[in-house]
Amino acid sequence: MSEPDATFDPSSPPRGPLAREALALGAFDHVVLRLDGFRPREGQREMAAHIAQTLSVVDWPPKPEKGEEPGPAGPRAIAVVQAGTGVGKSAAYAATVIPLALAQQKRVMISTATVALQEQLMAKDLPALSAVLPQPFAFALAKGRGRYVCRLKLDQMSGGDASSADLFGDSDGDAGPALKGDALERVWAERGKLYDRWSQMLDGGDWDGDRDRLAEPPEGDVWSPVAAERHTCTARHCPSYNGCSYYRSRAKLAQAQVIVVNHDLLLSTLGLHALPDPSDCYLVFDEAHHLGSVAQGQFTESMDLMRGGWLDKLPRAVTDVAGAIGHSLGADVATLARDLKAAQADLARRAMARLAESPDWLALSGKQGGMRPRNGRDGGAGFEFNLPNATERLEGGLLPADWTDTVGQIARHAGTLLKEFELLAAQLKVLARDDPGDAQRCAQLYSRIGSFAPRVQHMAATAELWLQEPPAKDSGQAPMAKWLEAGIQNGLVTLSAHACPLNPGGLLRAHLWSKVRAAVATSASLVTCGGFDHFLHESGLAWDDDVQTREVQSPFDHANQGRLVVVQTQSDPKDVEGYSREMLDLLMDDLREVRRGALVLFTSKALMRRAQDLLERGSHGDLRSKVLAQGEASRTQLLQRHASRVADGETSILFGLQSFGEGLDLPGELCEWVFITKLPFASPSDPVGQARADWLKAQGRDPFSELVVPATGARLLQWTGRALRTETDEAVVVCYDARLLRQSYGRRMLKGLPPYRLQRRDAGGMLSDVSR
Repeated sequence: MSEPDATFDPSSPPRGPLAREALALGAFDHVVLRLDGFRPREGQREMAAHIAQTLSVVDWPPKPEKGEEPGPAGPRAIAVVQAGTGVGKSAAYAATVIPLALAQQKRVMISTATVALQEQLMAKDLPALSAVLPQPFAFALAKGRGRYVCRLKLDQMSGGDASSADLFGDSDGDAGPALKGDALERVWAERGKLYDRWSQMLDGGDWDGDRDRLAEPPEGDVWSPVAAERHTCTARHCPSYNGCSYYRSRAKLAQAQVIVVNHDLLLSTLGLHALPDPSDCYLVFDEAHHLGSVAQGQFTESMDLMRGGWLDKLPRAVTDVAGAIGHSLGADVATLARDLKAAQADLARRAMARLAESPDWLALSGKQGGMRPRNGRDGGAGFEFNLPNATERLEGGLLPADWTDTVGQIARHAGTLLKEFELLAAQLKVLARDDPGDAQRCAQLYSRIGSFAPRVQHMAATAELWLQEPPAKDSGQAPMAKWLEAGIQNGLVTLSAHACPLNPGGLLRAHLWSKVRAAVATSASLVTCGGFDHFLHESGLAWDDDVQTREVQSPFDHANQGRLVVVQTQSDPKDVEGYSREMLDLLMDDLREVRRGALVLFTSKALMRRAQDLLERGSHGDLRSKVLAQGEASRTQLLQRHASRVADGETSILFGLQSFGEGLDLPGELCEWVFITKLPFASPSDPVGQARADWLKAQGRDPFSELVVPATGARLLQWTGRALRTETDEAVVVCYDARLLRQSYGRRMLKGLPPYRLQRRDAGGMLSDVSR
């Protein structure tokens, strides 16, 4: 191992901001000089210097002795960095933050939004960094417990008996197909063989219990019955605890100085002690532009209003478990479950009646009376119709007056059932602790009632949020978004109620940033429309005095390596049919210019399907064999086929939606063209977006300018970012939406894009340069 640089001495904790800054930046320089194939990059060192300087003010006071009061927390710091494509941001933050943390005996959590980046960190970046630092470190990947198998459930299910599913509360097709009789027995017999094979693999050391490490990852309905979920786990009281796949992974995390996690898991486990406390470690949020939407998703609640068969099974499960341990129930569980199911059905009827009168719903159906009642499989309320998915908002978060009593009943009955579950679960844990010989029976009983708990919990939480009164209009506080969603699955209607806070920044301030001492937030798309304002507001960092921002430019020569061509169509994009027809004709002609790799990004599945239909007929049929469309195979398989075709000198064109507009790394010939069919505005039917817009309007603010334009600009930045991935790439981005040049908001979006050579293409195909 190389000797450390004179300026980088990790042997003792640095004292004072200047010493900490010197150590962090010295570590970065040390790594750059020693990593194979690494070369100095101006932007990367600028990013490293910003992180080192910002975090240098954070001093970690010694932990108090037992019984002592903790001292003052001291300064906190958050470095926000937009790092353009090609900067090498993961090396910049890892090579500065990790040595700084190691020198102060602190841990680092690196949180990402995509699996691809997690894999890059675990397989490439962190091993390389650990190999060249004077002080090596252990690193591990954190996953949710549902990614691991529960050995207790697996052994129970290995028999292949369909009745085993009842032990874990399976019903309504949640963990199995909607089959009966011999067909159901055959399915469970096959599953039993699969579960038995997994057990043998665990025993033989051929599998560690991680779902993602199976050669063929199973479908959700196969995995769900044996997943290690929190509500069905007695933890250290389980007889399989010492060999538990999940707790073995937790043990590895406990030994790791660096933990890689995703935003969802980090936010969902705050306060649960499953990960290091944010107040006692360094945090790095890569792909930080996702934080706002992830936070909103984490604090969204929903309840199913159609399927109630599981409530018929709940009383027997609870009374059987209570009887098995001699526990006296404090409530009539059978009556509670019956009343809860009746309230669920009543709310479903009210909801469907409202949907039937909705203009949006009628517009989607194309006719009235497109809905007809059916007899529910569980004997409850049900409907059957051949309509698309639809949402119906409760505007202003106002619950209809005649719904209040029904929703209140759901909240009360579900809340009382939860209390019974909690008392029963606590008693089971006590019994397992006091009598280890009875631990297996207690764990099985705990798992049986635990499988019902999440559903009851979601019903209680959603109903409580629905009952919340909207704040006064002059309070400045945002109301709760409340809405209904209906769709069709397996020929039957699904119906659910949802509630979501409107202010993601407020959620992150309260639940995350208030606990954080030292953090880095970075991405290639934090600056939209020329500034950080949108990101800071959405992520909860606006008006935070401890935040320091920096925009680091990409090392690419965008003006010479790439062109952004804006096509002038005769139809306005607001004329959906006319624009789609004209744009697709132009796209088909342009696709004939592709010689190697290209990516076409669509704003909707319907538009992508229309493009695929055009390829199937007429003069465009010769292009069909060159196109690989999202949904035809897994993302990994499509990218492998694409790369293989290009490597063989063939033309390969990827068709994709939003998820293909971010995270795809297609350097060189793999992506010489990016075609953007329309500016990527969010769906206007999004109930949360509509609720936020209504609230902003009520405050006298402009939601289009404040929310819609910056968010679209951020997505557009990601989409155009698929074009240039290395300093030698050359690519053309073609955008068919002339609003990018014609409208003032389009010009705002342009301010956030790299300085490509900008061109306009007129109806005759003539190109002309456009100044920014």
